[in-house]
Amino acid sequence: MTETKTEDTSRAVVVTGGGTGIGRAIACAFAARGDRVLVAGRSAEALAETAEGYDTILPCPVDLTASAGPATLAAVAAAAFGRIDVLVNNAATPGFEHLAELSGEAVRAQVETNLVAPVLLTRYSLDALAAARGTVVNIGSAGALGLRAMAGSGVYAATKAGLDVLTRTWAVELANRGIRVVGVAPGLIETGVAVRAGMRQDEYDRFLAEMAPRIPSGRIGGPEEIAWWVLRLVEPEAAYANGCVLAVDGGLSVT
Repeated sequence: MTETKTEDTSRAVVVTGGGTGIGRAIACAFAARGDRVLVAGRSAEALAETAEGYDTILPCPVDLTASAGPATLAAVAAAAFGRIDVLVNNAATPGFEHLAELSGEAVRAQVETNLVAPVLLTRYSLDALAAARGTVVNIGSAGALGLRAMAGSGVYAATKAGLDVLTRTWAVELANRGIRVVGVAPGLIETGVAVRAGMRQDEYDRFLAEMAPRIPSGRIGGPEEIAWWVLRLVEPEAAYANGCVLAVDGGLSVT
């Protein structure tokens, strides 16, 4: 049975990268609970698909790597909600090039999207987050945890490891403003992101089929499973969780 919140108790939520995959699942999960959700991404069409069927999802097409992008999104959220109860830094650009194949453009695209944009968006959202004693959720990657490494994902993993450091640092810095900061590190999730980034569908399917038996849970995860944990971490009952990064990866990162 879906819990419906009243206007007085619904949360104001901002989700980046909400046009597809994990971001879409997170946005829809919050909306299904009656929360008001500002969903951001580059594609207006994809955001409209996310919002379809939800009156409380407000699409906001924006490029967070543009110089004014983070400030613009924070301003739209402040104007729409007057506060931010939850900020989910989910938008990310993957990369699959080995070091010898990397271009400066590819490096900058990943760093700007995966690391610089969350820093600036969170910075410009601080007053709205403090007003609500809100929670920041950084979506990292289980592949960046511990000593594991995968060839061809160096820059992407580095940005996600950096995001984990920011999660811990901000938890300390922002506690006196009543803001919590936590992270979720998804493992292999069926989102099609690799295909959208240029990998052939047959290569992607083969990769997932080869990886599934290596995961202790024996399968690839779904976006809704990440969304479930994000929602749990922002509930009042989770208030003592701060500065932590939760791996949701079927156990792969501990093998």
